[in-house]
Amino acid sequence: MIEILKPTELARAKDTGALVADILQTLKSRSAVGTNLLDIDRWAKAMIIEAGAESCYVDYEPSFGRGPFGHYICTAVNDAVLHGLPHDYTLADGDLLSLDLAVSLGGVAADSAISFVVGASEPPASVAMIRATERALSAGIAAARPGARIGDISHAIGSVLRGAGYPINIEYGGHGIGTTMHQDPHVANTGQPGRGYKLRPGLMLALEPWVMEDTAELVTDADGWTLRSATGCRTAHSEHTIAITDDGAEILTLPKQARH
Repeated sequence: MIEILKPTELARAKDTGALVADILQTLKSRSAVGTNLLDIDRWAKAMIIEAGAESCYVDYEPSFGRGPFGHYICTAVNDAVLHGLPHDYTLADGDLLSLDLAVSLGGVAADSAISFVVGASEPPASVAMIRATERALSAGIAAARPGARIGDISHAIGSVLRGAGYPINIEYGGHGIGTTMHQDPHVANTGQPGRGYKLRPGLMLALEPWVMEDTAELVTDADGWTLRSATGCRTAHSEHTIAITDDGAEILTLPKQARH
């Protein structure tokens, strides 16, 4: 299903996106050396409930997972990149942590992800990989406008990632979002311009460039959820929810300090 949201729904989506962004920034500020991933999950739960919102993850049970996800946020460390199931792990200096959060507020969902290095260490290769996903996300957003095609977004994202030297997995990527978290169309992280669904005002998309340092192959943990790089290399993931407007795209999941 591809959903075109009404103006009233898009107004609510802005509130949802702001909530997602602010929770992620709060969790980033609390994620220090010695923090347990289960603490991050508990903090996310408390903030979602306090805001009167609902988690998109707790009861999430897609065909590729193993039963309901059962947690409030995805926490992926180092070689984990997607669907990271929170578990009893204490963050160490230099860990690369990705936080992926989706909530629903007022009947409309928003989805965002950030990656950052924990502690005082800043491994250059990890920082470069994070920055590449952020640049790719910006390029994808710049390509999103009425009349453009999904392939234009995918091509823009893929050009940045490939130009930075990273292999690209196309099994998982961005997606439509609206009154539910995952909808059509699929937005691969590379593709051909001029192809695919034509963008229309009212369409919401979650764009999410992610890469692994030296492979495009994923493996699944024994938990049935966490996806890791097949080689054990580090990974990074950046995501925003956007709404197609009459003259471009509006980012709905900007943190407070970045909003106008």
